[in-house]
Amino acid sequence: MKPSKAAVFLDRDGVLIEDSPNYITRVDKVMLLPGVAEATRKLNDAGFKVVVVTNQSAVARGLVTEAGVEDIHTYLRRVLAQVAGARIDKIYFCPFHPDGTVPQYARPSNRRKPQPGMLLDAARDLGIKLHRSYLVGDKESDMIAARKAGCKAIAVLTGPDATNFGNWSVGRPDFVAADLPEAVAWILNEHRG
Repeated sequence: MKPSKAAVFLDRDGVLIEDSPNYITRVDKVMLLPGVAEATRKLNDAGFKVVVVTNQSAVARGLVTEAGVEDIHTYLRRVLAQVAGARIDKIYFCPFHPDGTVPQYARPSNRRKPQPGMLLDAARDLGIKLHRSYLVGDKESDMIAARKAGCKAIAVLTGPDATNFGNWSVGRPDFVAADLPEAVAWILNEHRG
């Protein structure tokens, strides 16, 4: 059964690529996590829209430009395609942060997770049914954004914050997976059921 108009939203850092406490600001810092290209391809083959939704406060902090983030995303798409023929349908990122040092980005935004703005934009842009969709992330803010948008929330343990998921008070996941491949297996199994 094709998951008509359903999406799997993926956080970027800690889900698709290794996270860094110093921010991912250059293409040469992008390191795919094991199995993510193949897992993304399985979502493509099952008919899901695959949409990356990522907070990128490094822009607001003056560590990278929006063009630099786009370069990273172009590279990420190319590597996923080369490794497994995987496709990302759309990437949304939020460059804003209230504590930013770059004035034009130093503000709150309804697109910054835990707010659901990026998911709502994707639903509008791509015709996604949020109640049939999933968000895979490694932070409590991902889980909260999923809830606010009406998606199922899946936590993966590949990011530095994910090991604290037992302490998350608001953003409780529907499922906890070791990594993206396990999350995708759960999604595909649930959609068949």
